[in-house]
Amino acid sequence: MATELKERINLKEINCEKELTLAVIGGKWKLIILWHMGLDGTLRFSELKKRIPSITQKMLTNQLRELEEDQLVTRKVYAEVPPRVEYSLTAYGESLMPILQMMYKWGKEYGEEVVWKD
Repeated sequence: MATELKERINLKEINCEKELTLAVIGGKWKLIILWHMGLDGTLRFSELKKRIPSITQKMLTNQLRELEEDQLVTRKVYAEVPPRVEYSLTAYGESLMPILQMMYKWGKEYGEEVVWKD
């Protein structure tokens, strides 16, 4: 798994741990996916898609694969017909929840006081 991460992230361009963190969880969708899984627990692909309607199926698939490669999400496949796949946070993924909650709080306060203020 770490091999895929190193192939996707150019470690020569990472100057500090903050940049590594942003390289792993950055982008438009990863934080939103992690947020929903952190709030709602284990979710199936279709449940995630319903919670994030503006994401394409291809993008959701790609982001989930990267989160799995980065060991933030675990994927469990059940041998059923039709096949059932569930995604849940790993310990690393769960450790991001306090940070995401702080980001949510900051964004809410900033939005109310600066962006949406009359």
